[in-house]
Formats: sequence, C-alpha cells, structure tokens
Amino acid sequence: MAKVLYITANPNPVAHSFGLTAGQAFVDTYREANPNDEVVHLDLYKLNIPAIDEEVMGGWGKLRSGADFSTLSAGEQAKVSRLNELVDEFVGADKYVFVTPFWNFSFPPVFKAYIDSICVAGKTFKYTEQGPIGLLSGKKALHIQASGGVYSEGPGRDLDFGNRYLATIAGFLGFSLESMFVEGQAAQPDKAEEIKAKGVEQAKALAKNF
Repeated sequence: MAKVLYITANPNPVAHSFGLTAGQAFVDTYREANPNDEVVHLDLYKLNIPAIDEEVMGGWGKLRSGADFSTLSAGEQAKVSRLNELVDEFVGADKYVFVTPFWNFSFPPVFKAYIDSICVAGKTFKYTEQGPIGLLSGKKALHIQASGGVYSEGPGRDLDFGNRYLATIAGFLGFSLESMFVEGQAAQPDKAEEIKAKGVEQAKALAKNF
C-alpha cells in the first residue's frame, strides 16, 4: 500500500478553480485504480505552517549547539515541533500531487512556506563532500499548475517561476516530478470550458499510471 499526499494551495473552492477541478479528477481516478492506497489531502490554507522566523531560527540554533529541547521557549518548541511534523509526514509518503494556481509568475506564498518546511538537512537531503544529495529517491510527484495565460511553452515559458522552481526542488530532494498544465482560460475565454475538460481528461489519464 502506498501513501499519497495530495497537496493543494488554493483558497478557492473546487468549483471555482480549474486546477483543483483537474486535481479532484486525478484523486478520484487514482482512488478507483488503487483502492488500497492511502490518499491524504493537505489543504495548505487550512494547515499550521510556521514561517521560518526569529523563533524558529533561534530554536534550531540552540538545538545545533547541543541544547535540550526542553530549554527552548514555548514559541520555539511549538514552531520547531510543527515543522518537524510536516517534514516527517512528507518523508513518510511515497507519492505527491501538488496543485497550485499561477500567481504573479509563481505560486501562492503558503506553498513556498510549505516547501521551506520540507527542505531539511538530514531528512530530505544531506550535505556531502561532493555537495548536497537528495534523500527522497524512488518517490514520485505530479504538479498540476493552472494559469490564465500560457506559460508552459512559447514566450511565456521564461516567466514560469512556479513549475520550474518546484522542478528544481524535486531535483534537489531526489524525487521525480511530472508536470501538467491547465492553462490559457483567461487568454481564450471562449475556450475556457474546453480547456477545463481537457485538463480533467489529462488528469484522469495520468492517475491511472501514477
């Protein structure tokens, strides 16, 4: 049995999101094809994801210096513990599905905060004399990115700092990443429903072999 994390970063309901609509189609089809697998939905807008702030940095610094966890302040303990929970949950999964909207050439800030929480030396990567090495080899992921314009190809490709960033993180941590794009609905409003339907069908097809 595999564990899949379905990670979404969109404050809108499914009905109002092209990306989430495709993502839901993926999850439903995946569950049908893999009834024994566990699929856990992480709605990042509803999770406690501590920012890496002064308390976090202070807590980590104390622990690296050999201090006991009990000596950390209450705020440091709460935030460091929560960040540990997030990365441990990520490491414990076998597959990942990320669904993000394309905002200002990237993705919502909450998604970056989540990525920061899982990039942890000793857990998802390690430092060696040859440089950092990812520790998540053998795991796989899909990124569904929805955008009003077209950024997966053509002139817009150079402006895509969302999927390209996630691909860099995947390579750094060692897991494989496949990407699909639901895009162009704002640029071509007369084809919006066609674009959504195409995204749903593509997501279903990918789910059957994920």
